Amino acid sequence: MKRYNIYFMAGLMIFTVISACKKVSKIHPYDAIDQGSAFASISDASKWDAGTYSNFRGAQALASAVTDIQADQLNITSDNGNNNTDVYKWGAFLQAGDVSGTWNNYSNILQLNIAIAGFKTIKTSSAADAAKLNQYTGDLYLARAFYYHSLILRYGKAYDDDASAAANPGVPLVLTYDVNALPARASVKAIYDQMLSDINTAKGLLANVAGTPGANTFNIDVATALEARVRLHMHDYAGAYAAATKLIGSGTYPLVSNLADLQNYWYNDGVQEDIYQCFASVSELNGGNSTFLNYLNATKAYDPSYVPTKTVIGMYNNADIRKATYFANLNVSINSVKTNLNLINKYPGNPAFNTAGAISKYVNASKVFRIGEMYLIAAEAADGKKDPGNAAKYLNLLHAARVGGSTINATGTALTDSIRSERTRELAFEGFRLDDLKRWHLGFTRGAPQNKDVLIPQGIDLTIAPDDNKFVWAIPPYDLTLNKNLTQNPGW
Repeated sequence: MKRYNIYFMAGLMIFTVISACKKVSKIHPYDAIDQGSAFASISDASKWDAGTYSNFRGAQALASAVTDIQADQLNITSDNGNNNTDVYKWGAFLQAGDVSGTWNNYSNILQLNIAIAGFKTIKTSSAADAAKLNQYTGDLYLARAFYYHSLILRYGKAYDDDASAAANPGVPLVLTYDVNALPARASVKAIYDQMLSDINTAKGLLANVAGTPGANTFNIDVATALEARVRLHMHDYAGAYAAATKLIGSGTYPLVSNLADLQNYWYNDGVQEDIYQCFASVSELNGGNSTFLNYLNATKAYDPSYVPTKTVIGMYNNADIRKATYFANLNVSINSVKTNLNLINKYPGNPAFNTAGAISKYVNASKVFRIGEMYLIAAEAADGKKDPGNAAKYLNLLHAARVGGSTINATGTALTDSIRSERTRELAFEGFRLDDLKRWHLGFTRGAPQNKDVLIPQGIDLTIAPDDNKFVWAIPPYDLTLNKNLTQNPGW
């Protein structure tokens, strides 16, 4: 909770210079924000809004790979270089690898809380400026809801019902800036209630900001998509279904149904199915994700840290356009073993970023909300509220688009299993799998490997029980030391 963005720091620097010319008795307290300097105009709000998006883009880089590594669809290679090894083995990963990155969402929440308070003091002089301020404020509330959802998924138990959610500890609920605060953990229910409140506020403020395919700023459709995701995790099936089907029914985001367009969508950052795609540019890039590919000129082969299991690859039939999009059979050289393996090719790098002087290999824009997820939410929510007709309808609309018009005929538990399998296929390697298993209360045995010769042996046959303690991550020990009001999760 201690990192500040460039705009906040710039404001403090300006304030410090001004204060140096004043009497010591008039220097602003060290633990307060000078709102007169930081929130004087709509221009100031615009700068805070730009900082909000910059932080949001940075947070997405940590959002997916680490949870997929912990789940059941990847194997670790012997050239891994200790890249989240303890996470993969379900070991003592208190702050290993990228784990602490999620808790650092609190630094972004701190900035949002400062801005939410500060924006209320800004006076506008025109209807256009008032509309802009509403939009910027809506961005703040929506980002805060998103960050809290990331936190509660990792550090709180699943939301099964209101009673258990009210009893189970969640994460600290921090809504105002107070440098001296030592907040205890609010309940899981309190966090979800706050998220829904923030989403509802954002929806009101963004009501006149229409959604468009590939939008890289927040709008009413992004707010609706987050609501659908949050309500699904609450098992609020009616609410999740209403939000997801609203986006599907708008027709704004048609499904891709052929291989060339799907590959363009993933490889070149196409926008047809995107409700929200992060802005990306060469000037912001600081290196790509080599976890799944990592081509080396020295060996003329790939040397990834993680490879997909044979089991997950086998979930796709050859007619499924996702199979040829998400995977590629490539030469590998791993710890001197040379062979061919199917590697994850979902993020091969947008060629537009491969410009002179740019370290951009394997960089693609983050697709935070896309319509495929909404079809799956609609199907799971309909199944949950005992509406098998619509559950099968939305399952098959997505499945037919991906698998040449084919349909899945299933009822009862087979329909539930089919929806879960389709979700696994569609959202593979996007960071959903661990949270899905947690929501469904399912354990797993890690999938069969493609080739044991290129893997470290630990974790290949790992079996995890439903509701294992490590589905819920540890509160970082450093924060426990600083804040005696926090309590640790069981099993850590």
